[in-house]
Amino acid sequence: MKWKAFAVALAVVLVGIGAVAIPRGTGAPAAKPEALNRLDQVVQRGELRVCSTGDYRPYTYRDAAGAWSGIDIDMAHDLAGKLGVRAVIVPTTWKTLMRDFEAKCDIAVGGVSITLERAKQAFFSRAYAVDGKTPITRCENAERFQTLEQIDRPGVRVIVNPGGTNEQFARANLRQATIVEHPDNNTIFEQIVAGNADLMMTDAAETKWQAKQHPELCSVHPDQPFTFAEKAYLVPRGDVVFQQYVDQWLNLALHDGTYDRISGPWIG
Repeated sequence: MKWKAFAVALAVVLVGIGAVAIPRGTGAPAAKPEALNRLDQVVQRGELRVCSTGDYRPYTYRDAAGAWSGIDIDMAHDLAGKLGVRAVIVPTTWKTLMRDFEAKCDIAVGGVSITLERAKQAFFSRAYAVDGKTPITRCENAERFQTLEQIDRPGVRVIVNPGGTNEQFARANLRQATIVEHPDNNTIFEQIVAGNADLMMTDAAETKWQAKQHPELCSVHPDQPFTFAEKAYLVPRGDVVFQQYVDQWLNLALHDGTYDRISGPWIG
């Protein structure tokens, strides 16, 4: 009986201690509020910050007066409209794209190719176009530059815009040809027209667009490029909420006529 009395007394003491340690009605500690994801941040801020280079038609272009145009610029405005915010275009370059995107932007657009190196630093949306590297040259030279073996010869001058996948591809595949850097992708094709370079290897979509603008230039086998690549939009790494929203918006745009309506005037 003494042991039973002791056990009862101990239970009363423990209950009393518990009542002091956790006052009635307080319950468990309150959970910390969730940090805002990028989707909520954009909506609260009232603007979508869009990084773009402005030098890669038909996807992105910034003219001398500072006006922006292009398939992906219009698509970015459509995305902002769906979010009920305004799009603010932030200029960048291919060389500084990843740094500027991480520091200044919610999304990056403008013919951005999916690469594993970029995927280390950011998420990609679903792909919206398939592309690949192919040559563009003066039409009289088109037969001379059908293969990489024909291009990678002494005396052949291959022009590149520094910092992007065009330069990476050229440096990875050319050992004998001369690589010529030209910093302005908006005027780089005039260098080929003027005879200051023999060719450029860039995405097939760009070669077709530029060939339309410059009758002297021909796109070389754009339907059979040297590489396979996909175009997508860069979104912040780790933010699945924002990535999912962008993916759903893009999926609808690709199937409800939005993308065709926007891209039609540029690529037909």
